Amino acid sequence: MSETAKKKRGRRKTKVGIVTSNKMNKTIIVKTERLVKHPKYGKYVRRWTKYWAHDEDNLANVGDKVLIMETRPLSKKKRWRLISILEGPDSSLAGRNSA
Repeated sequence: MSETAKKKRGRRKTKVGIVTSNKMNKTIIVKTERLVKHPKYGKYVRRWTKYWAHDEDNLANVGDKVLIMETRPLSKKKRWRLISILEGPDSSLAGRNSA
């Protein structure tokens, strides 16, 4: 076997965020926040990024805290998929898995 065949695929990135939209079929928009230090003033500023994620069973609702994982491109903007719902607006929804 060649060395390239022995190499394992790298770890896929995972992110935790809040669902901001679930209006599309099998797609959710997840907003993740991070703190970035301002280069000049040194104050930590809150920055956010929106990710389009695949939700096969339409389980996630707006306001849910979810775990998403990087995957192959599914469409023009979709490169993430829903792994699990960590917290919902009420605690009975936590623990729902789509994978």
